[in-house]
Formats: sequence, C-alpha cells, structure tokens
Amino acid sequence: MPHGRTDTKPSPWCAPEAHQSKDHVHAIEVENVYKVFGKDPKDVVKKLKQGADRDAFTPQSTAAVIDASFTVNEGETFVVMGLSGSGKSTLIRMLNGLLPITSGSVRVWGDDIATMRPKPLRQLRQQRISMVFQHFALLPHRTVLENTAYPLEIQGVPEAGRKERAAELLALTGLAGWEDSYPGELSGGMKQRVGIARALTSDADIMLMDEAFSALDPLIRRDMQRQLVEIQARLKKTIVFITHDLNEAMYLGDRIAVMRAGRVDQIGTAEEILTNPANDYVAKFISDVDRSRVITVGAIMQEPEPLVVSTDGPRVALRKLELAQRSGAYVIDRDTRKLIGSVRAADISGKEGPLAALIRPDNSAVTPDTPLMGAFAASVDAELPLAIVDDEGVLQGVVSQVSILSALAEFADLEMDADGVQPSEEEVAQ
Repeated sequence: MPHGRTDTKPSPWCAPEAHQSKDHVHAIEVENVYKVFGKDPKDVVKKLKQGADRDAFTPQSTAAVIDASFTVNEGETFVVMGLSGSGKSTLIRMLNGLLPITSGSVRVWGDDIATMRPKPLRQLRQQRISMVFQHFALLPHRTVLENTAYPLEIQGVPEAGRKERAAELLALTGLAGWEDSYPGELSGGMKQRVGIARALTSDADIMLMDEAFSALDPLIRRDMQRQLVEIQARLKKTIVFITHDLNEAMYLGDRIAVMRAGRVDQIGTAEEILTNPANDYVAKFISDVDRSRVITVGAIMQEPEPLVVSTDGPRVALRKLELAQRSGAYVIDRDTRKLIGSVRAADISGKEGPLAALIRPDNSAVTPDTPLMGAFAASVDAELPLAIVDDEGVLQGVVSQVSILSALAEFADLEMDADGVQPSEEEVAQ
C-alpha cells in the first residue's frame, strides 16, 4: 500500500494548516511514555524505571502503559494489538490528549501535545485527529447526514458545504440513500460506517480507531475490514487501529505493535512478526495464524533465469533459453527493467527480425506483498513461474508453483507442531 498524501491543496471544508507539508517529521512520535492511574503516579514511574514490577503497586496504583516508544509514518496503518489489560486503549487516548501522560512525550507532526494549551488541543482534535469508537457514539436525534456533518458544524463550516462533504463520504462508505435515516433504523455495520464517514468528513490527517469493529458480527466485521482497506488505498490517511484480534491486525496493519502488561513487546510488519517473533509470548500469540494468508511471495521469490531483454533478437533469446534449459522466459525493457511480456522457444525458433513481434503479453504478474495463497491461485494457469513486479512494473523476481506449494507445506507443518493455544488474559499480567 503506498504511503503519503498526494493532495496538497486545502479543501473548502478543512483548515489550511491541516495540509501543510510534514515531510521532515513523523505523523506521530511516542517516546518513553508511561501512564499510571491512582496514588503517587510520578513515584511509581520512577520505581518502574528502576526495575520495579508493575504489580508491586496494586491496588493503590495501576501502571497501564510502561515505557512505550514508537513512530507512525504519514499514510501508514499502524495497528496496536493486545489482550484486555495490555494498555492499548489507554495508549490511544494519550495520542490525542484525552488522557494526560504521566511521563514521556507524544508529538503529533512534531508538536508535543502535553505542552499544548486547551484551545490548541481542541483545535488539534477537531481538525487534525479524528476518532472512531467501538460503540459508534452517534447522536440518536440527528439523521445520518447530520451525524456525518457534525465535525464540520463544530468547525463552523456553512451548512451547504458540510452537507455536500458529508454526502460524499457517505457514498464512499456505501451509505448513499440513507442520508435522511436515523441511527435507530440502521444495523450495527451501517452505524459503524456512519462513524467512519464522520471521522473522514473533517479531512483530518490522523484517524484513531479504538476496537472499531469488535462489536460487529464476524461477517459484517470482515466486510468493514475490507472497506477500510479500500478507503485507505484511496485517501492515504494515517491510521492508528487498536484491536485484540490477531487476524484483524495482520490484515489491516502496515506495521503492528504487540502489547503485553503495558509494554510494547514487538513492532514490525505482519511478516516480520510471524517469521521472527521477539519472544515466547509473541510466538505463542501468533501460533494459530494462517501464515499462508500473511507470508508474501516477496519472501520466497528468486532471480528470473534466464532473462531476455528487449534488444535481444530471436536467436539470442533462443540461445538463452537453451543454455538455461527452459521453454520460456520473461522479457524486460533494457533501460527501465519493466516487464514487457514473455517469449517461448517454440515461437521464436527459426525466426528473424525484431523480437517485439514475438513477445506474448503477461497478465499474471503479482506484487511482492501478494500472500502465498493469492499467488498460488494466480499460478494455476500460468505457463511460467509467476513474475513479481513492483508498483512501477519493474521485474523484481519470479516464484514457481513448486516453491509456493513447498512454502505452504512448510507452514502447515509449523502449525501442526505448534500447540495452537493463544495466551489467556490471565497471562497478560505475568
């Protein structure tokens, strides 16, 4: 998924400062953050830094977040995953100042929110950061359109402009035609779509989503996950998504932070966490993940051999195939290395003239982030190993159906060897 905003012109419904270039900083920077509830929070932090166990302070105090540090890139979907009591919901509420930080710093576009005065902090929440809650938080006496337009009403946007923008976002989230309905007339999934549309209406740079889909039925939840991915591909928001569901984290996240007992155990891509868990807890947590739908072809791709370039003639191309003992090969542009298509020995044998007329187009190429199962489906009818290209169409490598099947078999063996037991919530405190 490509990152970074491409629109730099302020929209009529958004404050201009929300679109200033921030290439030199991260969207969010969290540095050594602690959050302690209860008695003597500063003293608890001091003792935690000295190595004290967090359970030593209960029940007088609760250390909800301990020494959390990470950055979130512009346009990234950053997922914070953990079981109940891990501190993830407390953490997200510190990112927009809903909860004050006990120690450490949270910077949004370089500005430390802990030092903000009340008015700038309110402006930050209204214009720069939106939030989607687990339980929808819709206003029951307002229509779907009015709920969606509410953030713009707070900003003082004229009625015509805010209704136009709200209608656009409702259409984007699949709710065109429901503008005049009330929340009580909607299903759970539709209410959550209104919540997402409302969060998008203000055109805030950052969206915070706290267990946004966890109250939905499984089928509706999967549909909402797919829709969020589609929306993110178009709008390139910076999203921090909180979940306790591992498969949801793997599906949505560009990167994932795994939390336990207030601490961040590991940060990485889904593939990095699956292939190299940081500790036994993370390894046990991921033991029941379907790796075939997360591990990508980029992890097993190989160099294309042989490789024909556009300036080769039929005789040179045929010679390459004979030396490699192959019946076909991919053809790339000599200068850009972009994939042009493929040639077959049977097609070029005995031919003269330009190679271009003998090249077959290739429609089966996949990208390096294609999951193994998706690549296997694409390879079923392919005569050659699947070509792997980047977003510009440049050939990166190839992967054979045999290699895909071998990797799938390896992951199946790993899952059979694992005990398949996810850590219980009681283990979080250990």
